[in-house]
Amino acid sequence: MDTTGYTPEEPIAAIATSLAPAALGIIRVSGKNSIELVSKIFSRPNALKSAQGNSIVYGWIVEPSETNIPMPGMGMQKIDEVLISVFHAPKSFTGEEMAEISCHGGTAIVMKIFELLLKIGFRKAERGEFTFRAYINGKTDLTKAEAVREIIESRTNASSQKAAGRLAGNLFEEISRIKNLIVETLAQIEVEIEYPEDEETIADAFEKEKLQEAKRALEILNSSWQSEKLFQEGARIVLCGNTNAGKSSLFNALLKEERAIVSDVEGTTRDWIESWISIDGIPARIFDTAGLRQTSDKVELRGLESTRELSADADLILYLADNSLSEKKIDFEFIRARNEKIIFVWNKIDKTNSQKRSSLSDEEKSQIKNLCGEIFVSAKSGEGIKDLVQKIKSVLLGGSQTERAQAGLGSARQKILVQAALENVSHALFVSDDFSLDAVVQDLEDALDALGEITGEVTSDDILENIFSNFCVGK
Repeated sequence: MDTTGYTPEEPIAAIATSLAPAALGIIRVSGKNSIELVSKIFSRPNALKSAQGNSIVYGWIVEPSETNIPMPGMGMQKIDEVLISVFHAPKSFTGEEMAEISCHGGTAIVMKIFELLLKIGFRKAERGEFTFRAYINGKTDLTKAEAVREIIESRTNASSQKAAGRLAGNLFEEISRIKNLIVETLAQIEVEIEYPEDEETIADAFEKEKLQEAKRALEILNSSWQSEKLFQEGARIVLCGNTNAGKSSLFNALLKEERAIVSDVEGTTRDWIESWISIDGIPARIFDTAGLRQTSDKVELRGLESTRELSADADLILYLADNSLSEKKIDFEFIRARNEKIIFVWNKIDKTNSQKRSSLSDEEKSQIKNLCGEIFVSAKSGEGIKDLVQKIKSVLLGGSQTERAQAGLGSARQKILVQAALENVSHALFVSDDFSLDAVVQDLEDALDALGEITGEVTSDDILENIFSNFCVGK
């Protein structure tokens, strides 16, 4: 958001629900004298102004005349029957005086109430301004603020749960724990610098266990971004293969609905279609593409070109082949041109005796640069689909831990800063035996700055407080 000319506590208002016909609509307000302002368009102004925090007041939103002070029964037009939730500072989301107006969800009604709020003194809130105010008023830190956006944008329950963990404070707590380990080490070094027993001695000037623990914790956090990013942003999966291999049938089976047209006629799919699915909690955008074959049809040729273009941007290709054919039908020319990860999927095993299933020879496997395995499925009966989903998940995650009890990173910004902190801590451990303690101090202060930037709460007073609380400096 643009904070140029930003005025703290300035009354702001925003429509908090989708502007579409619905059972309910919510308009939020926050800032100094918010309750007083809202009472100007409320049928029970005194009840609203005297309401306790965390309470709800029933009444009507009314439109007063331009000359009269709004009073019940004074010719005001009723707009909508509402409930107003009242929150007093500092016990509110933003830390300011707040109210939430719950009205009927008609687009015209919601907009009318919002326009009345702007008319009586509220300013239209900027994007993210409520969360921004929560941050500057000490109600949240930056990791929790970013988690709010993550939850809103989550596509699967698994991704929303990971974001909810950060919103609950697990990342903030882990960053704070790592920061304390570094601060405790810095405090010990500061005492050594201030009161050296032997100015020539650098080795063993401080205990390194806490710093080594901080390094291990930072390494775990740093590695978490690979899987956390996948759960946030999702993956691109492209179904490829010769005509009639069953790509559309598998597409429907993974979606668990009939989206793609399925036919025994070759070339039925001439263009690609896509949809979002959940791969055991990982959001994925899956593409069903035109079958690979020689053709002179201009429309089908364009579809084949789209298949190649989509494949080039894929995180993973599922290459399908018909396992029921007596002779393998595989487009190795297409496969050899691919640098993307490939899972080879043998489809239609319901038509094949398990003792007579085809599989790739060692020579054929050697032609697939990034072959991640073979899976046997029947898109028609569903056999093997569960194994395919688990294989896809394993390949996308690259073996990284998914069911982690510890916190994970929630943004690229956090990843960059954790990486910087890790480099500084690692360098401090490396130089501690050969360089002056001042060089170690600089590395650790830089690490603290990076960690502080993640949460937005580290100050230089942290080191001083730790020194006085843990060491008898003047003794």
